[in-house]
Amino acid sequence: MAEKGRAPLARTMLQQCLHARLQVREGDEHLKAQFVQINRGMVIYVCFFKGATEEILPKMVSTLLNLQLCELPSGKMTSVLELPGSVLIIPQATLGGKAKGKAMQYHKNIGKEDGLQLYSTFVSLCEKELMAAIGVTGREAEVTVKHGTYGNRQVLMLDTNGPYTHLIDF
Repeated sequence: MAEKGRAPLARTMLQQCLHARLQVREGDEHLKAQFVQINRGMVIYVCFFKGATEEILPKMVSTLLNLQLCELPSGKMTSVLELPGSVLIIPQATLGGKAKGKAMQYHKNIGKEDGLQLYSTFVSLCEKELMAAIGVTGREAEVTVKHGTYGNRQVLMLDTNGPYTHLIDF
């Protein structure tokens, strides 16, 4: 998480879910809209700020995937890795917004090219971590990492068992 006295390099928002479906490409007269979806697991919204580098990514991935935010039928909380559950990663530049008057400004957000590189690496690291956890537990499950398209507006449909949303800065 972000160190005291230092501006955050990334902001994430986590939401446990029972099912999530994200439109990653709009449809038109020639092509149908494209969607990705997950069943039980966690949605991670992510925004990178100016100054963020790949050095922060392993800590982000480890922290986010190991947080005990998923509820078991017993009421006990567990991580998405232990569940095992799926992960949907959504780029969310609006997490970097700051209100100025009646408008939002995004001056602290990272540039689009650098943000895309960090986002792609973040997704890849999440995939590796989740697949490694499945190998260790030996559990056969339909566990996946799906992700949105960086830089595009996307439509999200989310079923959750409670508004259990967390904001975490790194």
